[in-house]
Amino acid sequence: MTVETDGGDPTVTAATAAPDATDAEEALIEEGEIAGDYLEQLLDVLDFDGDIDLDVEGDRAVVSIDGGKDLSKLVGRRGEVLDALQELTRLAVQQATGVRSRLMLDVAGWRANRRSELSTLGTEAAKRVLETGEREALSPMTPFERKIVHDAVAALDGVVSESEGVEPNRRVVVLPA
Repeated sequence: MTVETDGGDPTVTAATAAPDATDAEEALIEEGEIAGDYLEQLLDVLDFDGDIDLDVEGDRAVVSIDGGKDLSKLVGRRGEVLDALQELTRLAVQQATGVRSRLMLDVAGWRANRRSELSTLGTEAAKRVLETGEREALSPMTPFERKIVHDAVAALDGVVSESEGVEPNRRVVVLPA
């Protein structure tokens, strides 16, 4: 990189290469493997059965646990246990790598199903707002849930969404554009 002064003279030259996409993917795979090992140990301690699947989606590692009959206990009410377990897993990865992890954890397909439900909720609310022309406030949601609804609303022309309120009662409001 070359930085120039007002006179156009190069004053600093440094070779800074952008991280290679392969290196980034390898780092995400490593995150997934660390998370998988951590979760495997946890399942052993809890005496739960489950298959751990590792994947990379975009810019984050995705770890899912499927196949066990007791796994709903790892999801909890409205995904609260799953959110806590995801945070603990992220911390385990951070401890091993020294880098904050953005990995996503799913248990028994709960997060995938919730994503689908919320996308449908956002689309239906947006259609109602288009028909009535009146704003619609949805129930309070987590940041993860609000993002999915915002994305679903953004896919339709003529409506916008915003978040209002304070955690834990922050909600999506759908408005005519």
